[in-house]
Amino acid sequence: MTRNHQPDQADFRAILPEDIDWKPFPAFPPGARLAVVVGHPTEPGPYVVRVKVPDGTKLMPHKHPEDRIYTVMSGVFYIGLGETFEGEKVKAYPPGSVIVLPGETWHFHWAKSGEYVTQVTAIGPLGLEYHDPHDDPRRHSS
Repeated sequence: MTRNHQPDQADFRAILPEDIDWKPFPAFPPGARLAVVVGHPTEPGPYVVRVKVPDGTKLMPHKHPEDRIYTVMSGVFYIGLGETFEGEKVKAYPPGSVIVLPGETWHFHWAKSGEYVTQVTAIGPLGLEYHDPHDDPRRHSS
């Protein structure tokens, strides 16, 4: 019996850290980067991306339609739940932590103690909606 492979998973390969292709992402604040590791986040199906956020950067309250699993790769990942950014509500997760974030959950991030990198595993398509449209960098791009 032939098994169909998941998108981007038909052949054995390895992605080394130096091969990660970091790019700006229109829905992120300046300086934050996204790398697609496996799959095609804009399409239906599983994907793995990494997110790198520089020291001090805040991602204001937003939600994703898809359930997500975050793995903290490096730095300390600060995440809080809710529709308004409240610095005292963020919790710190060190490298190796795994965070399960159900879809449609309002949350925010803060690189409070330096740059962090998280790996996100989910089933696409990837979506990102800010609670306050004025927080969405896509509205300010020309």
